[in-house]
Amino acid sequence: MPQPLTFLALHYWAGAGHEFDQVAALLAPDYRLLAPDLGGFGAAPVPAGGLTVDAYADAVAAFIAAEKLSSYVLVGHSMGGKIALALAARQPAGLVGLALLSPSPPTPEPMTEADRQASRHAWGQPAEAEKTARHITVRALSAAPHRQVVADNLRTSRAAWDAWLLHGSRENISARMAAVAVPCTILAGDQDPIMSPSVHGLETLPLLPAGTPLEIIGGAGHLLPYEAPAEVADLLRHFAQRCEAAS
Repeated sequence: MPQPLTFLALHYWAGAGHEFDQVAALLAPDYRLLAPDLGGFGAAPVPAGGLTVDAYADAVAAFIAAEKLSSYVLVGHSMGGKIALALAARQPAGLVGLALLSPSPPTPEPMTEADRQASRHAWGQPAEAEKTARHITVRALSAAPHRQVVADNLRTSRAAWDAWLLHGSRENISARMAAVAVPCTILAGDQDPIMSPSVHGLETLPLLPAGTPLEIIGGAGHLLPYEAPAEVADLLRHFAQRCEAAS
């Protein structure tokens, strides 16, 4: 009997896998969603294999092998989106679709040098973590998710924090995108203060397979799994059905 489709979700920079908990609950019992912490974030130690986009893709590939996933959709949020794109371009066995939530583009992420340096200096500072949590969300979070966002920011390792700001966000993997051969979709909040829908339309969408939709969630910011879990789950459910029909 074929294995049911699984969602494998990769979290945002300074986040952790449990950002997908509400989405996972809404997809169950029809679909399983796995969301590991990426190296240096959440409870995951800094990986020995490095902190580049490809090193993270290697680690995700190892996780897929360990979980024996034979039919899965990669879900990449922000930083996780760029990692998912790098892995999808390798055409790994079992991959049936790619869903990108407010993804960091395959081109260098649009960020001013002033913003990059301000973010570097914000590491480990509770007041800055609170400020960031409020800046990147548009829909108000309840107390528990807000505390979780702040806590995840503060427990990010310095190595992983700086590696993304100085290197990962600047990597250009656009030349590999022609190798992405599975159905794709992009979801974005219309009020995302970090990466507006226009960034996805200009930097990511043209490099994905023809017909890839850009779905806009109204009144939402950058943290879609927290701000709009029901909309994200609904869109992922419909995307999974499309992928199952195509595979």
